[in-house]
Amino acid sequence: MSASALKVRPYAAADEEAAIELWQRTWQEAFPNIDFEERAAWWRERWRQELVPQAKILVAEMDGVLEGFVTVDPKTGYLDQIVVAPEFWGSNVAGMLLDAGKRISPARLDLLVNTDNARAIAFYEKHGFVMAGDDVNPVSSRPVFRMRWRP
Repeated sequence: MSASALKVRPYAAADEEAAIELWQRTWQEAFPNIDFEERAAWWRERWRQELVPQAKILVAEMDGVLEGFVTVDPKTGYLDQIVVAPEFWGSNVAGMLLDAGKRISPARLDLLVNTDNARAIAFYEKHGFVMAGDDVNPVSSRPVFRMRWRP
């Protein structure tokens, strides 16, 4: 028997719990000194009030398990989140999600990335993003880089 293929599909309301759990687990792994469990209620509210109504969300799924997701506002080209389960870091999941994000907003993508997230910065640069300036995350007050992609 062959392994099931990874597929990218539109987000459905039934994915909410898995998406929120994946966000928390992934960010906790990336930044172990921050308590993301403490931020879960805030994130759930933001997910429901900001991202789901405004962004197009696509999920990467294999064997019925959510392995990642990307959120892009099709009006502005803002990529708010690309989240991949830690066990799939270094695989093709993030690239598939980013390609899907580029299809949502084929003219432009803009994002903020933590200045200390070298893995993400290298990933975005590998996929054609360039630095567009320094900023501060409005929520965490952490320093971030603005990055942009244009075809």
